[in-house]
Amino acid sequence: MNRTLEGWGFGLLGILIFSGSLPATRVAVAGFAPLFLTAARAAIAAVLAALLLAALRQARPARADLLPLAVVALGVVVGFPLLTALALQHVTAAHSIVFIGLLPLATALFAVVRGGERPKPAFWLFSGLGSAVVAGFALLGSGGGTLTGDLLMVGAVVLCGLGYAEGATLARRLGGWQVISWALLLAAPVMAAVALATLPTSWSGITAPAWAGLGYVSVFSMLVGFVFWYRGLAAGGIAAVGQLQLLQPFFGLALAALVLGEPVAWTMIVAASLVVLCVAGARRFA
Repeated sequence: MNRTLEGWGFGLLGILIFSGSLPATRVAVAGFAPLFLTAARAAIAAVLAALLLAALRQARPARADLLPLAVVALGVVVGFPLLTALALQHVTAAHSIVFIGLLPLATALFAVVRGGERPKPAFWLFSGLGSAVVAGFALLGSGGGTLTGDLLMVGAVVLCGLGYAEGATLARRLGGWQVISWALLLAAPVMAAVALATLPTSWSGITAPAWAGLGYVSVFSMLVGFVFWYRGLAAGGIAAVGQLQLLQPFFGLALAALVLGEPVAWTMIVAASLVVLCVAGARRFA
């Protein structure tokens, strides 16, 4: 298979998995405190990652890889999950899409700074236009937000873009699933301690949907999604494949329509069509 097409295929699988992350987080924070949720999801994923690394007898990363792995952990294991969980106490999941629409741009910028990529000028035009379409679509139906929630989402997007670019650069040497696994293990001692320190005082009031949300973000958002995502970014290019994130809000809304029976507005179809054209244009000039 062509390596570029392989990258886009794996990247798309990763985005499909990540599409359920914000809705699942929104459900989970109804039963768990944001700090516990962030620590617990990382600790659970770290146990699974340790079993995977041991079963496949992976060699330890080199000393020079520890700092980049720490950056990955800061961005996608701690920073983005914690800040989004805190933000979703102040804004709706729909409003958060405004900021998720900026994530491809943040990833592309860090691809230049950390990954050494140099997209053509037309790439930035299509990337910016796609981000504007997603943000505009979300603003129309978001119901507004708060300054605290918006600032938390901005911080989450910056840290996530950094973690994506740094992890994809490492994945070219270590492999996609190895990068997220080692990053989870690196953060595990701290995250396990935080999880134990912030255990809920009572488990009786936690609903089944909250448990399901915790399970999804622990297994899929924190581990399985990254297996495909980092491999896709490494194979197809960080800036280019990163534009697939523009489709994430629409996949999430489509998932809500299929699972929850929510209506699909014509504006969603139009906006999604425009985003697909922008992703295609960005891919052409990346």
